[in-house]
Amino acid sequence: MTVHAQESTRSAAATAQARAIRLGPRSVAALALVSVIGVAAFGWPFLAPPTSTLNAHAQDAPWLFAGLLVLLVAVVAATIAESGLGPKAVAMLGVLAATGAALRPIGAGTAGIEPMFFLMVLSGRVLGPGFGFTLGSLTMFASALLTGGVGPWMPFQMLAMGWFTMGAGLLPGPDRLRGRGEIGLLAAYGFLAAFAYGTIMNLAGWPFMGALASGIAFDPHATVPANLARFVAYCAATSLGWDMGRALVTVVLTLALGPAVLKALRRATRRAAFETAVTFDPR
Repeated sequence: MTVHAQESTRSAAATAQARAIRLGPRSVAALALVSVIGVAAFGWPFLAPPTSTLNAHAQDAPWLFAGLLVLLVAVVAATIAESGLGPKAVAMLGVLAATGAALRPIGAGTAGIEPMFFLMVLSGRVLGPGFGFTLGSLTMFASALLTGGVGPWMPFQMLAMGWFTMGAGLLPGPDRLRGRGEIGLLAAYGFLAAFAYGTIMNLAGWPFMGALASGIAFDPHATVPANLARFVAYCAATSLGWDMGRALVTVVLTLALGPAVLKALRRATRRAAFETAVTFDPR
């Protein structure tokens, strides 16, 4: 291999590894903390025993967790920004968040047709987990304001979409896997993550149903296995078709538009040169 070819290979590898946001120890710690609390916020119906005082306030708990989560997500975003969110990264974050927020209303209320999910997968893949978490959370916040979907579910949506987009940035082989293999990996991840997103969001709204309203509602006095059976029935009855539509749309758009969108995102990342140090000419 010639010297020029070796330099080109090293340059390409460096470009592939470039990240708009590099996560430092503080950012990782903040992400871990909000994720642990988020798991508790989503899963408390299965974590708290029937005699728990939390179950005694089943209708209030989602509101309390919603207020806590919105503060924690804001802290994580501020911590990530402090770790090195430069002006070029802010500009790209704004463009992608605005695009995702504009895509979300398309097909709203129609069989889970939500094209924003495929954009979140591809953006997280190219720009990394730190950027992905910030982008996912900000996109859901902006789309909630755009569509009037502000409520106690919004902080849960922000956290869930942050996880969804961050996960794409954690997929293996970002520097070696290209072409059909990468597109197949992203399509498979998008399919599974779309179902996972719908399932955990069901957890956010399920406790609001009155125990006497239906046999599939959360019952604070029931055992964990009984509530788990109720939750599975709730998901099958209320959101299985919607989640399937979301997953299939994500797969189709990833397969059809993924190569072009990945190429555009990588070109924009390369030209932005996020990790290039800023220097000043003495003249």
